[in-house]
Amino acid sequence: MLLLQTASFTSALTMLEIPAEVYRFGSAAGLIGIAYCIMVVISAEVFLPIYYRLDIGSTYEYLQLRYNKYIRMLGTVMFMIITIIYTGIVLFSPSHALNKVTGVQLWESIISTAVICTFYCIVGGLKAIVWTDVFQFTLMICALMAVLIRALIIKGGIGPIIDDAVDGGRITKWDFDPNPLRRHTFWTVVVGGTFTWLSVYGTNHCQVQRYLACRSQREAKKSLYITLVGICLILCFAIGCGFAMYSIYKDCDPWTAGFVSAPDQIMPYLVMDILGDFPGLPGLFVAGTFSGTLSTMSSSINALAVVTVEDLIKPNFKVSETNLAWISVGTKVLFGSVCLSMAAGASVMSSFLQAAFSLFGIVGGPLLGIFSLGILMPFANSKGAFSGLLCGFIIVLWIGFGSRRHPAPPHRTLPLPLSVRNCTKYNTTQSTPTLHPATSARPDKKDYWWFSLSYLYFNPLGTLITFTVGSVMSLVTGGLDQHVESKLMYGKEDIMKNFRYWKDKWVQLSNRLRPTVQPIQPVACGQLQSTTGAVEDTLPLEEGKSNLLLEPRSTQFLEGGKSNLLLEPKSNLLLKGKSNQILKGKSGLLLEGKSNQLLKGKSSLLQKHLK
Repeated sequence: MLLLQTASFTSALTMLEIPAEVYRFGSAAGLIGIAYCIMVVISAEVFLPIYYRLDIGSTYEYLQLRYNKYIRMLGTVMFMIITIIYTGIVLFSPSHALNKVTGVQLWESIISTAVICTFYCIVGGLKAIVWTDVFQFTLMICALMAVLIRALIIKGGIGPIIDDAVDGGRITKWDFDPNPLRRHTFWTVVVGGTFTWLSVYGTNHCQVQRYLACRSQREAKKSLYITLVGICLILCFAIGCGFAMYSIYKDCDPWTAGFVSAPDQIMPYLVMDILGDFPGLPGLFVAGTFSGTLSTMSSSINALAVVTVEDLIKPNFKVSETNLAWISVGTKVLFGSVCLSMAAGASVMSSFLQAAFSLFGIVGGPLLGIFSLGILMPFANSKGAFSGLLCGFIIVLWIGFGSRRHPAPPHRTLPLPLSVRNCTKYNTTQSTPTLHPATSARPDKKDYWWFSLSYLYFNPLGTLITFTVGSVMSLVTGGLDQHVESKLMYGKEDIMKNFRYWKDKWVQLSNRLRPTVQPIQPVACGQLQSTTGAVEDTLPLEEGKSNLLLEPRSTQFLEGGKSNLLLEPKSNLLLKGKSNQILKGKSGLLLEGKSNQLLKGKSSLLQKHLK
């Protein structure tokens, strides 16, 4: 269960779009790795403990426990919308990219992928998804590694590739411009990426269902942190492929030259160009690309079926377990068909990666807002949550559709120049900038700057609007008068639990590194040795404890006039009642005052010890 998290949303978009993004816009996309780190910590330490504490079967069951069943149904419907559209994009993207370059038939590959994925989801359920995801993740890694290794061989190592990337402006200093209208800066990628992926890994049931399938909360947390390693590994390989792609095509851009019709086809074009003479390697890349599609689609279909049964059918209808099983199978077939039909809608999109992130912002942002509102604000109520969700969704939806109608001008997106001066099939000897898709004319040349907001900020905007409006409306509608169970919220106990856990780990590590010093045992003489031996004979050691001889606290016999031997709570003599000598008054050693050495202070050895 530790590897299954990585492949869920590591789809064909990662393998095709991220290298193309680096090729066209530079390494700013690599900053998403910082967002991954922040997102995983918040998901593991804030959201995950609450899900396990409530023992819920669906993520959106939390919304009913925190607000009411109508908010739960609304959240479920929004999740279904975002999942179906995203799955359609993921299903169409690899087939479209590979169709023009490798000759893979477009709709044949789309239909076969959907049918195969739906089939093993029905037969194997989540267990089948887990094992296929592990295999698919391995294929994706191998495919990217094959491309990168071959590129390194062609260019003579990593040095020339890095030099070309620096000279071409693909590797630059981080841009800390706070302008939210800039497409990619440090702040848009890190802040926007954190919110976007947090809405996926923190509240999306496609991912949460995998946490809940782990054996324990500790196991689920461990899987999340291992996921971080996996997605960062794939990200590094994808970015490396983007640099290699630019180094090879710096003087002959296939897109500008017309060899490919879309940026997402440059990566398959590179594969056929540098690996075409090696039997099996182009097929490995194709298998890795479709593996990403299968992993995402299988998770989506299973999650859609689960939330339909758990959030829409069970709370509203009385259905037997047998009928629920058949309904689950039927819903998987239904959603497989719906996702297949949505692939046709994805054909009108230009940038699949930007479209996917925009979708997570428009729908996922408001959902993250109401979850965060319920987890962090004790006064949040259903009226505030509904108001915030509605406002956040409408505003971000308006900006999202406006950005499609009035795209941001090039001086805000800042695409980097590409050249075709060495292309034999392109009749020019001059450096030519990148061609861009035709944009709609702006009436009266007015700059609709609010539609130029970076697509990565859609999610933070939706989250903040939902959270703010929800908080204000909850206060206005009497949220302070309600009582909320502590288990529904993230509080001080969760923080202290993590603090105590890491404190204990630190203490254990310190004890292992620090050498253990054995206390110096006093040398007893004659009569004391025989007396001690008598006591040892009558007091058997249990669980390795002897307060009389081995406990460090028993080295001080008298402290403030009190005998630690008698008052120590850990004393086997008093608590476990195993010493007949003391309980029955037969001990001349301690109770009857017959031991001059211990009670009358005639033992010079003990006197010295007491000092």
